[in-house]
Amino acid sequence: PQQLQELIGFFEGRFGQENPHRGITAIPGKGPKPQIWLLGSSDYSAQLAAEMGLPFSFAHHFSPRNTVPAVQLYKAMFQPSEYLDRPYAKVACAVICAEDDEKARWLAGPARLSFARLRAGNPGRFPTPEQAADHEFTPQQEASVAQVSGSAVIGGPEKVREGLEMLTEKSGADELMLTTMVHDPADRLRSYELVAEVMELAPRATTAVG
Repeated sequence: PQQLQELIGFFEGRFGQENPHRGITAIPGKGPKPQIWLLGSSDYSAQLAAEMGLPFSFAHHFSPRNTVPAVQLYKAMFQPSEYLDRPYAKVACAVICAEDDEKARWLAGPARLSFARLRAGNPGRFPTPEQAADHEFTPQQEASVAQVSGSAVIGGPEKVREGLEMLTEKSGADELMLTTMVHDPADRLRSYELVAEVMELAPRATTAVG
């Protein structure tokens, strides 16, 4: 909390007379201030964001079991401030969307393998879908991967839409932030395009027939 107050102080230049940072001008700093969010994967940041009247973002893709309790705590304890007059919660979610469920599962393979290697203390270059498909997961690897990958929304457009709507309703999120770990940047871009279309955030692509 003290460090957060100091950070805000550098942006706003509102240190008290006795504060040792009073004579410091941070560059870039004082003047244009970005909106300050607190990110958390437990209830500590949720409580602090509520007490200070700041927006709160929860890492659902890291800690799905704590998502609902943390957001509920934040909204219940929120105190209006000069930054916000009402609570505003964002939930970060892992999403992979493709033309159909089968392709989405294929694209999700590298993220599963990468996480298994990381948990085993053997990180490396991000694998290809082919490498992931050839890998035989041990029961221990399957269990560790399931703890995180189970919260991911993976599938074709309609399945992803249903998953995101369910997450929004269950968590009480005001906004979702999506992260997409796939091997090919083109597949990541396509995933975002499909999500934008199915969630009606962008017009659906049309195919000319001639």
